[in-house]
Amino acid sequence: MKKIIVTGGSGFIGSNLIEFLLSKKYFVINVDKSSYSANPYNVKKFKKNRNYLFCKLDINRRKKILSLLKKHKPIGIFNLAAETHVDRSIDNPRNFITSNIFGVYNLMESIRDFQRKNKKKIKLLHVSTDEVYGDIAKNISANESFNYNPSSPYSASKAGADQLIKAYTRTYGLSNLIANPCNNYGPNQFPEKFIPKMIFNILNNRPLPLYGLGKNIREWIYVEDTCKGLLKIFLRGKIGENYNIGTGTKISNIKLVKMILTIAKEKEVCIGKKTKIQFVIDRPGHDKKYALNSNKIKKKLKWKHKISIKNGLKKTFEWYLKN
Repeated sequence: MKKIIVTGGSGFIGSNLIEFLLSKKYFVINVDKSSYSANPYNVKKFKKNRNYLFCKLDINRRKKILSLLKKHKPIGIFNLAAETHVDRSIDNPRNFITSNIFGVYNLMESIRDFQRKNKKKIKLLHVSTDEVYGDIAKNISANESFNYNPSSPYSASKAGADQLIKAYTRTYGLSNLIANPCNNYGPNQFPEKFIPKMIFNILNNRPLPLYGLGKNIREWIYVEDTCKGLLKIFLRGKIGENYNIGTGTKISNIKLVKMILTIAKEKEVCIGKKTKIQFVIDRPGHDKKYALNSNKIKKKLKWKHKISIKNGLKKTFEWYLKN
């Protein structure tokens, strides 16, 4: 059975990816340091699966990672180990540099050491973000050749990791690929993120805080579609290249909140008196718009998203109601 390591597998996208890979009959090793955003609940259902193994481990522990590679000899690594929340990066950039840049460096060095001694290549798919492209002008979408222009310590750390991975691919001949998905949503997402926070506040009669006037635009994708795209890139992508994963569904934050409120009413959820949109002071350096051109993955790898924003939000709302 082919073995795959998923770093950050107890997080949001990671846990959904593990479920998808297990359904495709891979043996999955979850490497996670179990920080605040890693939820044991996300991977509880995999514990009895004999094709699943959990290793509590920080990717900065290079010798431990190397030992893991020697023991299991995986065909590949999906790297999702990262600090991800923009607001937290503004409050404390150091953690983001440590995890997102030094972590990737140590992962690269572990793979290099393994390949020198074992004459066996390991393919790495690094999961980045659309935020590396920065604020996108009106009527423009960023393709894979678009200049990086990160605005926050988070996006700068992800951009730095992307460039480091490209350098290691070219200099050392490592088999690396990069995916740049747009904003993900769905089951298992950490509750401080935008969509689960809005759902949680609706269910608990709390205000719905929106930065500025809520006009910031984001592109959204249901996490299941992302997982399918990641496996496509891993199996069929060209080494050394990066692939955007987007839907073209771009929505302002205020419109998205109104869509969630409509779904809550359809589900006959009682909307409390305190549950109203509340505009709050905008965060520093807040990008107005993210937008991806995803023609490359659609045309070259024959991938396309299946779940519409309306159906995806309904599925997400239902999951939070049950969980």
